[in-house]
Amino acid sequence: MRLFQWLKARFRSIRYAWQGWMRFFHAEPNTWIHLIATISVFFLAVGFNVSATEWILLLMAIALVWIAEMFNSAIEVIVDWISSEWHEKAQYIKDVSAGAVLVAAAFALITGLVVFIPYFIS
Repeated sequence: MRLFQWLKARFRSIRYAWQGWMRFFHAEPNTWIHLIATISVFFLAVGFNVSATEWILLLMAIALVWIAEMFNSAIEVIVDWISSEWHEKAQYIKDVSAGAVLVAAAFALITGLVVFIPYFIS
């Protein structure tokens, strides 16, 4: 009986996580930019037949951007929920959170360039 309850709780957690992903995807306009970039990288990687190591690097960079964007969105919602009025510290929190996404995106871009430039040159 405990195993059944444990499994039921795990499936419920997965369902909540999926709902969170879908809510994030529908609420944030930047998700479409990330999705287009993700699909583009996938097709380039398949087209160039990149190595397993290069796949791992690309997938890690993609995941980092998605994770950063999701945390940024959650942080912005929390800050807006706490207070609808502008506050210097709230703006700082939002700016730093957005900056984390920028760092992740820059890392992903550099990773993509390091992986794909040799294929474009040859």
